[in-house]
Amino acid sequence: MAIGQKSSPHVELARRVVESYVRGEDPPTLDDVPDELRKTRAGVFVTIKKRGELRGCIGTIAPIQNSIAEEIRENAISSATRDPRFPPITPDELPELTYSVDVLEESEDIESIEELDPKIYGVIVSSGYRQGLLLPDLEGVDTPEQQVKIAMMKAGIYPGESFRLKRFRVTRHN
Repeated sequence: MAIGQKSSPHVELARRVVESYVRGEDPPTLDDVPDELRKTRAGVFVTIKKRGELRGCIGTIAPIQNSIAEEIRENAISSATRDPRFPPITPDELPELTYSVDVLEESEDIESIEELDPKIYGVIVSSGYRQGLLLPDLEGVDTPEQQVKIAMMKAGIYPGESFRLKRFRVTRHN
């Protein structure tokens, strides 16, 4: 984000939630967030980066909470403290963090990998109870084949196993 540029209400809420939680303070209220975030529901992913490198990313495919604001709050805390790939964020890291919030549209079944475009669509790959998701427009993911392979690895689905594909769009807030 450019200096002086104001972040979206989605990102501002995620940042305030993480900072208060990591510092052991009371969480921010949701009274001052826009109605759009308090009155609508959707799956949400909160991504945290430190100096441009992934530091945490947790989300929900479909809404679990009563609003997007609550979804952001829960997933921001999880991204900061429960992403199994990283240790919990510490207070000294807070000034170096940047956030993005992806609000997911409903997913749709697709028949083949040809219906994917990794710049436009995220993908959900499933086989039985195993499921892997990859958000769209990620650096270094340029082909549908790469996108599906990564989602399969996340799900523990091995090459040669049968699987189902779904795609979805997101609105990314930085």
